[in-house]
Amino acid sequence: MSGFQPLVGRLRTKACATLAAVTVGAAMLTAGFVGATSAQASTVVYGMDVSGYQGNVAWQTAYNNGARFAYVKATGYTNPYFAQQYNGSYNVGMIRGAYHFAHPDYSSGSYQADYFINNGGGSSGDGKTLPPALDIEYNPNGATCYGLSQASMVSWIASFSNEVHARTNKYPMIYTTFDWWNTCTGNSSAFANTNPFWIAIYRSTPPTSIPAGTATWTMWQNASSGVFPGDQDQFNGSYTQLQALATNHD
Repeated sequence: MSGFQPLVGRLRTKACATLAAVTVGAAMLTAGFVGATSAQASTVVYGMDVSGYQGNVAWQTAYNNGARFAYVKATGYTNPYFAQQYNGSYNVGMIRGAYHFAHPDYSSGSYQADYFINNGGGSSGDGKTLPPALDIEYNPNGATCYGLSQASMVSWIASFSNEVHARTNKYPMIYTTFDWWNTCTGNSSAFANTNPFWIAIYRSTPPTSIPAGTATWTMWQNASSGVFPGDQDQFNGSYTQLQALATNHD
C-alpha cells in the first residue's frame, strides 16, 4: 500500500505486550464450532504464521513436522514471498490464510481492507482457505494506539471488518494481544459475536485473558520460534473444525 513502510516481521518485544489468545464469538459456539474452554484446549491443531522475514519456506518439511495450517502476511507492506508462502503451504496440503498488518494511522479501515482483499486477502470457502485476518497490535513506528482514541479504534476495526465481510462474506480473524486490546479498544466486546480471535501469549499454557464477550480462543500464537518456520500457533479444536472455519464460520 502506498505509504506503508517495510517492517521486519511483527513487533513482539514490547515488555507490556502480553501476547493474548483469540476467541470465537458466542454465535459460533452456539453452532458447536469449538468445544474447548478458555483454560485448556482439549484438542488442538498445530500450525504457523510467516511473513517476508522467513523468505522461501520449506513447506513439505513443515508439513512433515506436523503443521496443518499457516497464515501468511499479504499486506501492511507487500510481502515479496507471498506467492511462494501462500501457494506453497496449500500445495503440500495445509489449510492456509492471509493476514494484513494494520496501520490505523495511515488510512481508513475500509481502504486497507480493500487493498488487502485485492492483494491476496481473499476467501473462497473451500475448506482450505482460512478467513482473512487482521493483525492489529503495537505500533512499531510510533504511538501505541496509533494516535486514536479507544472509540475511534473500535470504529476503525469495524470499518475494516465490515468491508472484508462485504467483499468475502466472512468476518476477519482478529490477531491481537489482550494487553493491546484492553489498552487501545477498552476491551471492546463489539466483535465478540462476529469475529474469531487469534490471541498471542508466549507461554506453555493457553490464554485465559481474552476480549470481552468471547467465550474461548480460536487460535493461539504461543511462541515466536519452534519446530516450524515463523511463529508457532495452535487452533482450538479438531482438524474437522479447522476445515469448518475454512469453509464458513459466519
